[in-house]
Amino acid sequence: MTVGIIKETFPGERRVAVIPAGVATLKKAGITVVVEAGAGAEAGFPDDQYVAQGATVGSSRADVIARADCLLQVRTPGANPVSGRADAEALRPGQVIVGMADPLGTPEAADYLASKGVTSFALELIPRITRAQSMDVLSSMATVAGYKAVLLAADTMPRMCPMMMTAAGTVQAAHAFVIGAGVAGLQAIASARRLGAKVEAYDVRPAVKEQIQSLGARFVELPLESAGAEDKGGYAKAQDEAFYQKQRELMAKSVAAADMVITTAAIPGKKSPVLITADAVKGMKPGSVIVDLAAERGGNCELTRADERVVVNGVTILGPTNLAAEVPYHASQMYSKNILTFFTSLLRDGQVAINLEDEVCRDTLVTRDGQVVNERIKALVAPAR
Repeated sequence: MTVGIIKETFPGERRVAVIPAGVATLKKAGITVVVEAGAGAEAGFPDDQYVAQGATVGSSRADVIARADCLLQVRTPGANPVSGRADAEALRPGQVIVGMADPLGTPEAADYLASKGVTSFALELIPRITRAQSMDVLSSMATVAGYKAVLLAADTMPRMCPMMMTAAGTVQAAHAFVIGAGVAGLQAIASARRLGAKVEAYDVRPAVKEQIQSLGARFVELPLESAGAEDKGGYAKAQDEAFYQKQRELMAKSVAAADMVITTAAIPGKKSPVLITADAVKGMKPGSVIVDLAAERGGNCELTRADERVVVNGVTILGPTNLAAEVPYHASQMYSKNILTFFTSLLRDGQVAINLEDEVCRDTLVTRDGQVVNERIKALVAPAR
């Protein structure tokens, strides 16, 4: 079997699906590896490193796609709707693609791949079970995003983070407020603490209180009924508008006191809940910064615009949608480990073997034999037809 690694074409995407060290893992499994020229260059992995590990550099992108039985990508066509369309058109029946696919957000892409006879796996659908932790790309990339969000906020603020006692007087520590204590939020808490900020954090799930406190932050408790706020996969569940309205009112005080606000509250496949209103932004100090990590799905701040910098009354609101791509070396290293652990778990005698008794394989398999086979995605595709 031949595995192809192609250069990512989504605007601003600098990661690569498999780093050179990962080629050795594939070669050990008896797999031939062909790489598009420059696939890893922006992440810091030149072609000669891939060749040194036993890969072949293809003559063109079309050549790699044509030769590959399986393509390993960061963004498959569903997560790269514009540029990825050309790749999707070049795929052939029986070909396998593995990567992030945004299947809940772009089910029509899955429908198209099914019509091409392509077998596709979406890594966002990996179940949150112990065995799959080393395959969990969402957690890996959220770790990078949480870290980078704090650096972005610190660089944008007109003040420093740590308390300093100097001959010129005492500099007070900046106040950081993190909304959402999933992987990105916990990493943001840890990073803000390392920079010396005073950190508070809130999450609708009471169970994360100890995790927040273990990182040295204060857990903000709001008098809200939060039973059933967490699904069986550990994600926050969407609530009704009355709940969010009350939440916004109670949270406004913490937002107003903060110099740096990092928001991470996202619901998979759904619009992000608005937690910071325009009025709440007006109550913030000039020079304060909001980094909204939920910007891709509309944002947690009412004034967020995806991938734009908005300044209102001296408050800067940043809505980055792909922070992991801004730390491409280590993000690629982590992603490569995730995708190869997943991919090699599918292999039997050097070929992809689909075992529907395996929860990881079953939950991530989106298309096969000309059909959308994942029940969650199938339910989204059917009404659109």
